[in-house]
Amino acid sequence: MKEMITNKPLASAIFLAFLILSVFAALYPVSHPGLPEGVTLNSGDVAWMLVASGLVLLMTPGLSFFYGGMVHPKNIISTMLQSFIALGFISLLWYVVGFSLAFGDSIGGFIGNPMSHLFFDNVGIAPHSKIATGIPFMLFAIFQLKFAIITPALITGSFAERVKFWGYVIFMGLWSLLIYCPLAHWTWHPDGFLFKLGVLDFAGGTVVHIAAGAAAFAGALVLGRRKVHKEGESFTPVNTPYVLLGTGLLWFGWFGFNAGSAVAANGQAIDAFINTNIASAVAMIGWLLVDLMRGRKPTALGACIGAVVGLVAITPAAGYVALGPSVFIGFIAAVASNYAVVRKARTALDDTLDVFPCHGIGGIVGMLLTAIFALNGGVLATGKIDLLITHLLGLGIVLVYTFLGSWLLYKLTELITPLRVSEMQEAEGLDLSQHDESVGYKDEEEMSTPSLAAALS
Repeated sequence: MKEMITNKPLASAIFLAFLILSVFAALYPVSHPGLPEGVTLNSGDVAWMLVASGLVLLMTPGLSFFYGGMVHPKNIISTMLQSFIALGFISLLWYVVGFSLAFGDSIGGFIGNPMSHLFFDNVGIAPHSKIATGIPFMLFAIFQLKFAIITPALITGSFAERVKFWGYVIFMGLWSLLIYCPLAHWTWHPDGFLFKLGVLDFAGGTVVHIAAGAAAFAGALVLGRRKVHKEGESFTPVNTPYVLLGTGLLWFGWFGFNAGSAVAANGQAIDAFINTNIASAVAMIGWLLVDLMRGRKPTALGACIGAVVGLVAITPAAGYVALGPSVFIGFIAAVASNYAVVRKARTALDDTLDVFPCHGIGGIVGMLLTAIFALNGGVLATGKIDLLITHLLGLGIVLVYTFLGSWLLYKLTELITPLRVSEMQEAEGLDLSQHDESVGYKDEEEMSTPSLAAALS
């Protein structure tokens, strides 16, 4: 009863905010520029980017299955919903002001002018003069929306099984606007300061995966350890077929994620497509080989995690490197992340589904190896380390900003509403305590998931 009473004022405030927002959206005067006279679009590019946008959107349901298969049955719905709810909240935030913050007229190279594209003002069929000039600007905004959706969803694996729903929703909104949008502007806007510095991030190794990994690390520290983690209870994968399904959807959608970042149906998109597949395939095999050397049998869980790590690592490099380096990138990422998962298992850090060891470390490996193997400016191509130094500098800036910013946003969220569930709610499970729903498993009550690392150590 106390939980329900506590949530009523918060729910009323959110409802009122949405009501005001909907009225304002209906009345706010906007312009959606049409195609200028005499200008034509490449129908192949437009068709491919529509498909790529749909593929990237599919990754978020894929992530929900991937995460949902690795948690206790009493937390499956909650864990999966944390990904799905991003489809709603982030879509609205992106439409209102998020896209403008990320890709609006640059303010000093650090953030977009929020008024540039408020409620998608000046976003229409006409291409932008600087950004994705070959496709409608609105199509580019739609494509980038899918990246904005999945990034905060990635973070949820670190605090799975112990976060309040509304606390997460508020944090997700704040993080999207104050962390993700600035990072996207820095890295992908032609006037962003990391872009001008020369940092290469083809499809989000820095903006998406390193950022999510750093935020996940901060989240695990702020929310603390689960009871089962403190007690060292053994890990039993709950629904491995879910993990396999989620991996398949992620792998499939990742072709839109990476190849779509060419923003055209061209040779670079083809390179990114094949590099994505090769790196993921090699990382899957590499992960299983590392497990084999540690005396473990090959597992479906290990194969899936390895494949995703390979997808993460190739993301910043996909359109910038030749095919051979994608093999190396996938393999090294699998070895590094596997080692990080095992090492983390020996600490008190309760990153439930090992977001930082997999996405954070995988993204870092990919970012640094991009500087080594990039055909244009890479160490091997030029014999100079300028790009590597640039990437190391960019990496440091992103890690510090994202970790500290995320830490502060977790604390700010806690001032608005509690983030951590009570011990009683944690024992009951988030499906019932947060959503009054249940998957109905009756024979799994004693299963627990202190960390993904325990299953791999």
